[in-house]
Amino acid sequence: MDFSNPRAFMTFYFVLAALTALYPQSVQAQSPSPNPRTAASDTALDDARVAFEALSETDRRLIQDALIWTGDYNGVADGTFGRQTYAAIAAYQIRSRQQPNGILIPQARSGLLAAAQQARAAAGFMLVDDPKTGIRIGIPTKILSKQATNPSGGSRWQSADDRITLDTRLAPPDATLQSLYDRNLSIQAPGRAVSYKVLRQDFFVIAGETSIGKFYTRYSGGTGGLRGFSIGYDKTLAPQFDRFVVAIANSFTLFPEQLAPAAVAVAPVPKLQPQTEPQAPNLIGTGIVIGRRQVITTAPIASCRDVRVPGLKPRQINGRSPFVLEFANDLNAQPLKAAHGVLVEASPLLVIGFAEEGGKTNLSAMPAKALNAGIISAPLQPGMSGALVIDMHGTLVGLAGILPSMPQRIAGIVPTANYPVVPVSDLFGTAPVLADQWNEAVAQSRRAADIVGSMRPSLVPIICGP
Repeated sequence: MDFSNPRAFMTFYFVLAALTALYPQSVQAQSPSPNPRTAASDTALDDARVAFEALSETDRRLIQDALIWTGDYNGVADGTFGRQTYAAIAAYQIRSRQQPNGILIPQARSGLLAAAQQARAAAGFMLVDDPKTGIRIGIPTKILSKQATNPSGGSRWQSADDRITLDTRLAPPDATLQSLYDRNLSIQAPGRAVSYKVLRQDFFVIAGETSIGKFYTRYSGGTGGLRGFSIGYDKTLAPQFDRFVVAIANSFTLFPEQLAPAAVAVAPVPKLQPQTEPQAPNLIGTGIVIGRRQVITTAPIASCRDVRVPGLKPRQINGRSPFVLEFANDLNAQPLKAAHGVLVEASPLLVIGFAEEGGKTNLSAMPAKALNAGIISAPLQPGMSGALVIDMHGTLVGLAGILPSMPQRIAGIVPTANYPVVPVSDLFGTAPVLADQWNEAVAQSRRAADIVGSMRPSLVPIICGP
């Protein structure tokens, strides 16, 4: 493990903590031996390495990130392959009743990514640019549902029962990594014991336990100063929450504006910080009219201070992705009327939503294909978060999840990529289950133009004002 990487230290801490709990007398004296049930032969490991490294770096990192969310991997999602990645893939394969050879075929990769996306969606995990400190960090917003400012001037996210707290931290102007490190080591609390600590030139990590909880603190330094975060949580929650700590630590980015965009497998970054210059209203998603004064959307409106549909501002916003916008006046639009269905693997689909091209907002329909539960492949444009996902007989199977605000372009064209879908059952309650066999004759029974035309009166653009 590369201990020059602060995320690797975090991973080592969790491995060490687990070993300490199991073998408190021996863990200090000797290195742990590989588990014979998960250790790979050199040949099997080499075969798995070749298959893994044949993938793009983006796909390799997405697989590792997904394995974090399935609870099989507690390392760094950096795209490099080793025994830890092999063991994680094999563990996932065993649970999925696949051959545990460390090689994920395309269908298995799609299933893994879908399972991870479902776990992220269940936790409401999204990357946030913290306005108090400037760091970028992942927040499981459905678990840490309370947000406030902490006494140190950073941001605070807490669970509803206050058993989990995440604080972002801005160091005083005269602080150094050494002084912050010493200060955190000297904290006194009942039963507090530091299990892991490291100080390097540009970061430090301190982690351990108290009589009732676990904690993890990290600071990093750069030309813009010192920033960090800390997590504390009830020890009884560790079996469920440890994986979130790994995901959060993997997401931490110091001064993200100084970095080139990186491929991540989570929702795009909400821009929470106040704008320093006047900004024109911009399209952030598509809304579906579900009542005379109601709109539902998965657009990233939590990051927008001034949400609008053309000409109207909601008087109330309910939920947390998907959101329901309540208006004081009628929308002069038709509530959506469509049968509810489910994604059928390999079936052709249409994604209908608003896109912004050349400064204009237009309704667009993009062809798509269902890959697996919760995942579609399509060339989606900015603004199509919340777009309708429709099968070819006009049945609603879900809404497009949050999309990157600036998708990658190749020669000016947005290429086909994989995107999450929020299923109908998460929008309107349990959806009726349709036949799981795709009928090609039925699929051709309605033209795409007819489907788009029937849905158009029920769609509105979601605008974020300056």
